[in-house]
Parts: sequence; structure tokens; C-alpha cells
Amino acid sequence: MALTESTMLELGATAPDFALTDVVTGKTVHRDDFRGQKALLVLFICAHCPYVKHTNEGLAALGKDYASQPVGIVAISSNDAVTHPADSPAGLKQQAETYGFVFSYLYDETQAVAHAYKAACTPDFFLFDGDLRLVYRGQFDSSRPGNGIPVTGQDLRAAIDQVLAGKPVPRDQRPSIGCNIKWKA
Repeated sequence: MALTESTMLELGATAPDFALTDVVTGKTVHRDDFRGQKALLVLFICAHCPYVKHTNEGLAALGKDYASQPVGIVAISSNDAVTHPADSPAGLKQQAETYGFVFSYLYDETQAVAHAYKAACTPDFFLFDGDLRLVYRGQFDSSRPGNGIPVTGQDLRAAIDQVLAGKPVPRDQRPSIGCNIKWKA
């Protein structure tokens, strides 16, 4: 496990396009499916990473808490499933079903979407406003495996709430930290 920080993509960047298959439903999900929402949250996660495992219940709760809000939420796994078989579509589907994820969970087999987002770690969070402009890229909260701080999603939830209220998101943001994305050789 290589401890890696988010690249902190430049605020104001436009959400890169994507069209990926949902590991649960088998349907293709496009970035533009979320147009008309006040926000779009893109999560880069996976099944095997201890940092993601630490937040799985918090991610599921976040999805359920915002399900009735005008927020599109989509998770993407871009890890190489050859070297990390737990992150294959079947493993991701099992993760989604085990934790009751109510958002789409997509598999980025070519890793092109991760590269477009400059995703670096799992978990890595990107929150865009209704114009698909990046307003938050940072940590879920200050909890890490073994540090004793409860998983709340406080930082990400505060950013989502600001967008939903039509207010600017503070620019002082702490990077997400986790395992590096498992790039193909």
C-alpha cells in the first residue's frame, strides 16, 4: 500500500466526460446524465483499499442522506483488476451490495477517466457545481484507519451543503489520503 494524497485538481476545472458501465445494473452511465442537478459528486473508490474500507459505511450513509437532494453521486473504480482482483466488476458489485450503495458504481477498465480527473488515490473525491465546475476536491473527513476519529464525512458534507445552499465552498481544502490508484503497467 502506497500512501498517496489527492492531486488537488484546480478548482473551477470542468468535470471530464465519462460513459462507463455500472457494475450493479449493467447500464452505461454518462456524466451528462447528471445535468440539471445542483451538484455532481464523483468518488474514486475500490473494494480492497483499507482507506476505502474504513469509509464504506460513511459513503453508504452519505448516498442515502443525499438521495432525495439534487445531487448526482457516482463512484468509479479505476484500479487494475488483473493485479487487484478484488477490484474487478464482480468485487465492486459485492462491495456495493454489502454496504447498500444507492449511487451508481462504475468500472473504468481503461483508466482513461481516472487520468482525465487526475485521480491519484482511493478514496479521491471531486464535487462539481450545477455548471460542472469543480468546487471541492479533498478529504471525506479527518478520520483515518487507526486514528480513533469517527467517520462522519464532515468535510465533504459541508461542501455539498454549501453548493445546495447556493453558497461558495471555502477554498481551504485538505487533500484526501489513501492507497494509490493501481495503474496498469
